[in-house]
Amino acid sequence: MHFLRLLLLVGLTIFAFACDTDTPASNETTTTATEEHPPRATDTFDLDGFTASYENTNRLDWQRPNLIIGLLGKGDLSNKVVADIGTGNGFFAKRITPLAQKVVALDIDQTFLNYVDSTSMIELSETERARLETRLTPSDSPNLYTQEVDAVLIVNTFMYIKNKLEYLQKLKPKIKEGGRLVIVDFKRKRTPIGPRPYEHRAPLYVVEDLLYQAGYKNIQAIDTELNYQYILVADL
Repeated sequence: MHFLRLLLLVGLTIFAFACDTDTPASNETTTTATEEHPPRATDTFDLDGFTASYENTNRLDWQRPNLIIGLLGKGDLSNKVVADIGTGNGFFAKRITPLAQKVVALDIDQTFLNYVDSTSMIELSETERARLETRLTPSDSPNLYTQEVDAVLIVNTFMYIKNKLEYLQKLKPKIKEGGRLVIVDFKRKRTPIGPRPYEHRAPLYVVEDLLYQAGYKNIQAIDTELNYQYILVADL
């Protein structure tokens, strides 16, 4: 048993290294970076041309995941289904799963989803793993069923969605009445962490206006809790 666990750990280490290289692992469903689909910001940022993992930046300190997760279910997620759109390496999905009824982790890149599935075997219990589902999604529409989820989290990803208003409109019917959407993205200013050029970032007021246009309610703009990012909370 210990030998099999060691083999799994070695395999995951090799896989993680492959994910951090400039060339993604070969996979027919993998989305590559083009003008229509720019490099995703969920797990990597570009700093003066150097691409590195968020995990090497004291992310627990600046991301404050407990604060963000607490906004999803108004304090309790035990009976709620949560979607993590742009899950990347599962930073949030694997933290939410022990607290929620179910988590649907969505990404446009199957390589990331494979990584989440593999690492969850070590990081989550068998019971918790049964509550985590990874799901491939197109970049222009959330791959969720109507009224499937109680809450949606989109972290470091919304800036890369091309038709933002249309996406928010498509997302709305996927969330149950009384549900919640939380968007976390980088402030459009100079920060030591985050994607460049800064013009890629969607300003808080723009995303806030889009939420109103798409028909969301009780919109809260939180601009002071995180050093590098803003938080937008909206209800259905």
